[in-house]
Amino acid sequence: MNAPAVKRPAWFWIVAALALLWNIIGIAMAWMQYSMTPEQLAQLPEPQRILHEAMPGWLWAVDFVAVIAGTLGSLLLLMGKRLALPMFWISLVAVVVLFGYCLFPGGMIEVLGAAQALPMPILVTTIAALLVWFARRSIARGWIA
Repeated sequence: MNAPAVKRPAWFWIVAALALLWNIIGIAMAWMQYSMTPEQLAQLPEPQRILHEAMPGWLWAVDFVAVIAGTLGSLLLLMGKRLALPMFWISLVAVVVLFGYCLFPGGMIEVLGAAQALPMPILVTTIAALLVWFARRSIARGWIA
């Protein structure tokens, strides 16, 4: 029996649905960046184009792991499955690897400056960490089984 022992509060559904929406948008953004044509790349400001062109292939895979695992975690959360937690952990680790590389060896801070380079990595990493926390809390409260 996989039904949760405790009724989920209404806000649980709101958080889970927003998490799913956030991660679906993440998939769309990752795909749009990955599939840019040479014409689209040429229209980017030079610093962004330089960073895009310098991104190694394995890092694109990490990006997709982050957003796909986050999306699966969100779907599993909505389904009341505790497998959401390891999916969110995979997503968080991938996000840390992605932005860790982009910011430091990838040179994003040097190319864009801290004010432009840091907000999105901080936001995405914080949300990924909060989803891990929320899944753990949901398991502890009996909202997902």
